[in-house]
Amino acid sequence: MTTIRHPEKAHRPDNPVKRKPDWIRVKAPVSREYHQTRELMRRLKLNTVCEEAACPNIGECWAKKHATVMILGSVCTRACSFCNVATGRPDRLDPHEPEHVAEAVAGLGLSHVVVTSVDRDDLEDGGAEHFARTIRAIRAAAPATTIEVLTPDFLKKQGAVEIVVEAGPDVYNHNLETVPRLYPEVRPGARYFASLRLLDRVKELNPAMFTKSGLMVGLGEAKEEVHQVMDDLRAANVDFLTIGQYLQPTPKHHAVAGFVTPDEFAAYAAMAMGKGFLLVSASPLTRSSHHAGEDFARLREARRARLSAAE
Repeated sequence: MTTIRHPEKAHRPDNPVKRKPDWIRVKAPVSREYHQTRELMRRLKLNTVCEEAACPNIGECWAKKHATVMILGSVCTRACSFCNVATGRPDRLDPHEPEHVAEAVAGLGLSHVVVTSVDRDDLEDGGAEHFARTIRAIRAAAPATTIEVLTPDFLKKQGAVEIVVEAGPDVYNHNLETVPRLYPEVRPGARYFASLRLLDRVKELNPAMFTKSGLMVGLGEAKEEVHQVMDDLRAANVDFLTIGQYLQPTPKHHAVAGFVTPDEFAAYAAMAMGKGFLLVSASPLTRSSHHAGEDFARLREARRARLSAAE
């Protein structure tokens, strides 16, 4: 199998990786629990977005035995300029992967798990049935575990969203990633309004299902554009918004246009809550699945509080 990393950027000049400000520094992962989590993932031959996307929170999360499992292989059919996941000819589907994921969830004793994937435009359903099989396998192996899925956009995959929603995850997450103006350079294989429509469709199919989306900032967006995305997400009845700082993985990736300060993140959070989201997580190191279990508990409580206030 030949894997090419971001071929569409092969002729671009390198973008030097900017020095990170003090508020983004993280410690290297060294804990025993981190290594135990890593060994379990290797034994079961599972991919994690924590590793593939070079997440800065991997030390903290794996020390707590939290991991975001990445299904459908480790090679993506798209080449987004922000993403560190390999691009090229995708892996063959592992028919045992759903059961291996379920075994890992049970082995780690997770109360909440996040399952994500690469884009699989080569598959007729975009991998939707594989997501559904994984959800069902986790339910069988760890019935008390709540499940969050972070899916691709399933662009032009008729019926794919319906397959995943029917399997009954507790949270359906799909990240918009950036403002619509930047899609051609940041997320060229995707369509902003198709992603919005996916989130809206989840709520049409199951109004009680929590929906979630995430944005990166520091890519060159204006504050007013971020505010408009918040409005678009609320129009799609999205419950939970995450906003984090984009960090450039390598010189071949999209350059960081600027580092957003903690105070600016706090302002984004206040604006989003004012627009009606049930929950907002906005900070330099916020990532879509960071603290997902704790956030799910807060999300349920926020809904209960809002319903009580409306009575």
